[in-house]
Amino acid sequence: MSAKVKVGSRYIGEGEPVYVIGEIGINHNGSLALAKKLIDGAVFSGCDAVKFQKRTPELCVPQDQWNIERDTPWGRITYLEYKHKIEFGFSEYEQIDEYCKAKGIDWFVSAWDEESVDFIEQFSPIAYKIASATLTDDLLLSKLRETKRPIILSTGMSTMEEIDEAISYLDRDQLMIAQATSSYPCKETELNLKMIETYKHSYPNIPIGYSGHETGLAPTLAAVALGASFVERHITLDRAMWGTDQAASVEINGMFQLVKNIRDIEKALGDGKKKIYVEELKNLNKMRKNKNIAKQVV
Repeated sequence: MSAKVKVGSRYIGEGEPVYVIGEIGINHNGSLALAKKLIDGAVFSGCDAVKFQKRTPELCVPQDQWNIERDTPWGRITYLEYKHKIEFGFSEYEQIDEYCKAKGIDWFVSAWDEESVDFIEQFSPIAYKIASATLTDDLLLSKLRETKRPIILSTGMSTMEEIDEAISYLDRDQLMIAQATSSYPCKETELNLKMIETYKHSYPNIPIGYSGHETGLAPTLAAVALGASFVERHITLDRAMWGTDQAASVEINGMFQLVKNIRDIEKALGDGKKKIYVEELKNLNKMRKNKNIAKQVV
């Protein structure tokens, strides 16, 4: 049986309800009002948490990309300017913290650099996520371990050797691993959901989950059936909105349906122990000639 990791007031792991994360990421486009609407949508959908992304642009954007211009909702500006436009500061995160507490939903972030870890530590987050892009950043991994907080390691665009190396920098007792493929949106043929089983075998004492970037819901539900202890999907108000992650996101009604279906699957999976249910007895008596009714009826 896999270990369990306590995240906020919940445990994540075998035997626990699937922990559902609505990834707001940068889908707020730098608007606190939009971020609050997305939080409301996650609450309505039944998500357990929402997640944001925090970066220090000068540290995360390669310098040769800084001055490349692109069209944005703020006009044609440099890539570095754009990255600053979509970053929240202390005031915004202070309000996000208060808003999530009032709404009764957890929140945390993917911290992309060491300065961002120091920044988010001001809010005593329940956990951190390591984005696939930063899996090989040894200094960041060590910094995150020092926080002694639970960590979700996303494994997109990584080899097993790189994943093993990353794990060596982290506390296994506080670690969860997410199967992910880093394309947006991701083709079904590249989701590789059976990696959930591979990770369960390779890391038997670490909860395994799924971070999906596909356009539909079925693969995420399949991940739950394969034993994912947590799932993460990007959430949006409208997949046609401006932004790089919107097309790989789930709209509010879709997220509501996803969470409902996850809860139905949890009930349907059962415990794997064969039994005769009370509801079956009527048909057993009507259809079976040789009635050797088991003593164990539930």
